Amino acid sequence: MDDRVLTPDDARQRLAAWKGRIDKLAADTKAMSDRFQRLEVTTKDPRGMAEVTVDSTGALVGLRLTREIERSAPDVVAATIMSTVRTARAELAERTQAIVEETVGTDSPAGRAIAERVGQQLRGAPVETASPREDRDEDDNDPNVWR
Repeated sequence: MDDRVLTPDDARQRLAAWKGRIDKLAADTKAMSDRFQRLEVTTKDPRGMAEVTVDSTGALVGLRLTREIERSAPDVVAATIMSTVRTARAELAERTQAIVEETVGTDSPAGRAIAERVGQQLRGAPVETASPREDRDEDDNDPNVWR
């Protein structure tokens, strides 16, 4: 760092340059966020049983099953759906990485942190499923009731 005392003009120039960098980073971050919000990925499994759509957070927002499921055991159908969701999330992670690179870039610590965090979140996110009911009715003796 330079130890010399800044003149008022030098200080204004430094502040203006700093403000310019901050304004650009804010605009780039907003553009990245806007693109993330609009992002959805739709993927089909190789056997043609299921088509899934995940939103920008990796949440399953669409599921379409074909008649191919009638030829398969339920556990195969379930495994196929789960695998297809994971594939869609992996593609979503790749697309978000590209968005980070195109907007804020990955050459800064902030850009690298965003890219890493989003990638980990999408690649490692468990598929959201219903949770077991905790508040059962008196006459509900079935512990396997799902909400």
